[in-house]
Amino acid sequence: MPKFRSCRFLLLAFILVGFSSARAQSMPHPQWVGAWATAPMLADGPIAIRMLSGVTLRQIAHISIGGAQLRIRFTNEFGLDPLTISDAHVALSAGGSAIQPGTDLAIAFGGANTVNVPPGAAIFSDPVAFQVAPLSDLAVSFYLPPQVMRAETFHDHADQDNFMAMGDLAAAPDLPQPAFIPSWYFFDGIDVPAAPGSRAIVAFGDSITDGDLSTRNADRRWPDILAARLQADPNLRNIGVLNAGLSGNRLLNERTGPGALSRFDRDVLSQSGVRYVIVLESINDIGRFGSRLVAPQDNITAEQLEWGLKQIAGAAHEHGIQVFGATLTPYAGAAYWSEKGEQVRQAVNQWIRTCGAFDAVVDFDKIVQDPQNSTHFNPAYDSGDHLHPGDAGYKAMGEAIDLSLFAK
Repeated sequence: MPKFRSCRFLLLAFILVGFSSARAQSMPHPQWVGAWATAPMLADGPIAIRMLSGVTLRQIAHISIGGAQLRIRFTNEFGLDPLTISDAHVALSAGGSAIQPGTDLAIAFGGANTVNVPPGAAIFSDPVAFQVAPLSDLAVSFYLPPQVMRAETFHDHADQDNFMAMGDLAAAPDLPQPAFIPSWYFFDGIDVPAAPGSRAIVAFGDSITDGDLSTRNADRRWPDILAARLQADPNLRNIGVLNAGLSGNRLLNERTGPGALSRFDRDVLSQSGVRYVIVLESINDIGRFGSRLVAPQDNITAEQLEWGLKQIAGAAHEHGIQVFGATLTPYAGAAYWSEKGEQVRQAVNQWIRTCGAFDAVVDFDKIVQDPQNSTHFNPAYDSGDHLHPGDAGYKAMGEAIDLSLFAK
């Protein structure tokens, strides 16, 4: 068994540790608040589509909160050339690549219907007058004219069917014979006007936050469950939930997309109206111990992971954001499990629970572990790969979060 380190012990509840509201700084009332977000990365790997030119993309986003207006964030974060977007539209999804009749609205950029997004930049559209309900599915469509595109920006595992068709069909009620794409390209956020009390939660993590192996198109990731619970509480309906999970992500080093430390400013601090972040990171760092190919920098220690998590907590607190640390879920039986990795996981989890670096602790480990064997997933919650939850596991995680953490 590993030797545990702790900073100072706090009174622990079964699921959550109480937090001190004194950490949160006074923040100005936001003008906009995030309703949906995803974490961008360079489009590479086996599912990436290259040379998207002369095509229409129609992509579906399940928003957490609603409003009377929308603004859409388009991104060329990893591009090497200016990105030209034209004839953008937003509508209510009718399922598949169809939109609901009478809901289609054009999106402008400074009054124009075309915009050039510089390499490395993200831009917001003009506000669109669109009365949209919470938990709605929006179809965001836009045309990519023929252009030079040496690198694309996307979010790889959307767990959502998105679509592509040749030519400019952004206003079409349905796309004729569209190609299926499993990712979100060139757009990573939707904001709504901030009502009194509006604020946002960012779920910051890896594939377990991203929702891998949850049912496609069903919005059953744990942040989706949390968003639905907030909507069911009349006092918390103005709180958005933004999913900044990135499959394969690591805390300290690069693997799939930028590491958590290098993307924290963009994917958390820059979100509109963010007041809380739930951090679930480092199982992929630990998993490197079970890989056949381990680089010298992958031979990390529990102390190094704890240092990385403290960096995130400190950055959040500097910006008046309350940060909730989530314990790492079991992974015994997973392809990259190792005894050394398990020792590090146990040590990091004990540190998360006791160190006091976080305003609260969400003990996902205790929620999903097998009552008979705590290093394994509860079979009822396991997707089958012994690393990712299934729908029931994601539901248990989303329901375990104490909503009083987000009450004023």
